[in-house]
Amino acid sequence: MIARGIDRSAGGLEEDRLRALNLLSVSRETVAKFDQYVGLLQRWQTIKNLVGPGTMATLWTRHIVDSAQLASFATDARIWVDIGSGAGFPGLVVAILLAGRPDFHMHLVESNGRKVAFLREVARTLQLPVTVHDCRIEAAVSALPEKIDCLTARALASLKELLEMQAQITKNPCIALFLKGQDVDAELTEAAKYWNIQVKIHQSVTDPSGHIVEVIAASLKV
Repeated sequence: MIARGIDRSAGGLEEDRLRALNLLSVSRETVAKFDQYVGLLQRWQTIKNLVGPGTMATLWTRHIVDSAQLASFATDARIWVDIGSGAGFPGLVVAILLAGRPDFHMHLVESNGRKVAFLREVARTLQLPVTVHDCRIEAAVSALPEKIDCLTARALASLKELLEMQAQITKNPCIALFLKGQDVDAELTEAAKYWNIQVKIHQSVTDPSGHIVEVIAASLKV
């Protein structure tokens, strides 16, 4: 469970970590894995530039807590697919949180070579139930499981484009969770021109202008 309300007004990364851990109700083992993840990201960031440099001081709240909130929206999901995984947000964060769940597995789809290398290093070091697919999204379809329980994406594409990707990837009905910003209403309006969609909109716990779009059902209009 994640509490609401983040004040990023003061302090550096250690203060940001403390704020995040006050919001995350997780075990010491999970905290240790997040510490390892952050340590690896800090080392790789100096030569690979995996995330925006300006977000490093608020890495815990801006990226980890923001990603972690998705886990509570698909409590029964076992097979997850995260597209455009980047540095692992939200896919690796969810994998760290749910690694102990029976039959859980996370598939990460990323085409950037340096980010793929980082994702694999984190998954190997933390011994996570993760498969990294080094390819573009359309090329990953044949390699992904036939049954997917939850599809996620963050800062990847418009909702209309994400629904198109979901239709390519998922062969069965599944939940989709897309992290979106302040333009979510405009994106929903645009997507509704092409798709019959049933969604729930949830307020982000990390950003007053942020939202989680939970896609329950979607079908292309004819």
